[in-house]
Amino acid sequence: MKKTLSLILSFFLIWGCSTSERQSQSWAAGEDRIKVLSTIAMIEDLVKAIGGETVAALTLIRGELDPHSYQLVKGDDEKLAMADIIFCSGLGLEHGPSLRESLVMSSKAVCLGDEIYQTDPSVILFLQKTPDPHIWMDISLWAKGIPFIVSALSKQNPEQADFYKQNGEALTKKMMESHLILQQEMAKIPEEKRYLVTSHDAFNYFTRAYLSTEKERAEGGWEKRFVAPEGLAPESQLSSTDIRLILTHIKEYNINVIFSESNVSHASIVKLLDSGNEEGLHLIIAKGPLYGDAMGPPGSPGDSYLKMIHHDVFTIIKYLDHTDVANGK
Repeated sequence: MKKTLSLILSFFLIWGCSTSERQSQSWAAGEDRIKVLSTIAMIEDLVKAIGGETVAALTLIRGELDPHSYQLVKGDDEKLAMADIIFCSGLGLEHGPSLRESLVMSSKAVCLGDEIYQTDPSVILFLQKTPDPHIWMDISLWAKGIPFIVSALSKQNPEQADFYKQNGEALTKKMMESHLILQQEMAKIPEEKRYLVTSHDAFNYFTRAYLSTEKERAEGGWEKRFVAPEGLAPESQLSSTDIRLILTHIKEYNINVIFSESNVSHASIVKLLDSGNEEGLHLIIAKGPLYGDAMGPPGSPGDSYLKMIHHDVFTIIKYLDHTDVANGK
């Protein structure tokens, strides 16, 4: 039995590697198209929608790898060198030393978050003087990156500039419609229930956009609606002080459900769950994770950018709006 299981696991590992290699080979062979390398899948999704068949798109940080700490591996240097355009999120997201240095040194790199910040600094959040890079968690904010993708593609292929512009406008319209729908759906949940606890600080923009009230978005005060045991990068060790602060917050706002994230260790929220339940809080962890730093695999509820945000909103609504679900029934 153990031997059979080992063979099955080996098959899937080899299959996964070969699939990744085939994708890279196909991308490298696309000489008649613009080779676009995106650091994260949430960027590639926009690139494909705007560039269509004129681009060969590839994501550098694939699957559920942590983009905060990603270091270049064998073959990545070749991808960076072969790419005609490199899109990154910026705002400190890609802070693994080898990747960060390559992006800083490359004249082909366009960091969407940095461009958005330069255009409108007021929309970017800072936590302890550090910019929050998770801007894709607010659809309306992520849409602000579309013009920079359109511009970069148009410079590379001027003959298709109108095509990129039209696709960019259509994508912006689609994204803004989704943004408003999700705001309206979340607004149906009573204000006193719209509080979120997740694994790490990936949901600040999400909270401001979808959990807060109009007054909070305009004047501030939305911050109370979200806490996480780990900081902007899910690398820190959770201390007893961290746990105590979050449990105090949970008690204050009568929170009884906490959410895991697809590519973040569950260790921190399990510690939180155990500590809270020792104090009689009756916490539960929602079934099925939210998507924060990474999209889901093909066929999952988060296998495209808009699907991942929709999944997050409706998963949260499911638990915040139904007492029986939140109580684990």
